[in-house]
Amino acid sequence: MSISALMWLLLRSGIWAGIGSLGFAVLFNVPPRLLAGCAMCGAAGYIARLLVMQLGVDIEGATLVGALIVGCGGELLARRWRAPVPIFTVSGVIPMMPGRFAFSTMIGLLRFATSGPDASSQMLVEASLNATKTALILGAIAFGIAAPSLLFQRHRPVV
Repeated sequence: MSISALMWLLLRSGIWAGIGSLGFAVLFNVPPRLLAGCAMCGAAGYIARLLVMQLGVDIEGATLVGALIVGCGGELLARRWRAPVPIFTVSGVIPMMPGRFAFSTMIGLLRFATSGPDASSQMLVEASLNATKTALILGAIAFGIAAPSLLFQRHRPVV
C-alpha cells in the first residue's frame, strides 16, 4: 500500500471513528464542552490500531495499542478539562469493539446447535476461535483503559 493511500485510509477511518465516538458520547449525555475530546480519543485510538495492524500486528495486539492511546489521551484530557476519565475513555473505545467476531461466534454456535447429530466439529472450532478472539480483544481494551489510570494517578497515603 502506498503512503498516500495509507494516509487517506487513516484519515477517513479516523473521521468515522471520531463520529462514532461522538455519537456515543452524546448518547451517554456527556457535557457539550467535552464532546471534542471524546471524538479525538476515539479517532486517535482507532487510527493507532489501524496503523499497527498495517504494520503486521494481529488485531488483538493492535487493539491493545489503540486502547492504551485512548487511556493515555483520556488521562491527559481529564486533567486538562477537570473531568472524569471515563467520559473520554468509554466513548473512545467504542469503535474498537469486536462486533464482527462476537456476531460470528453467536451465528456459529446457533448453526452448531441446530445442525443435528451429524454436525461437523469444524463449526464448533470456528465458533471457539471467534469467541477466543472476542475475549482477547475485550481483555486488551480493558487493560488498555485501566493501565494508564493505574500508572499515572498518584494516590495519597492515608494519614
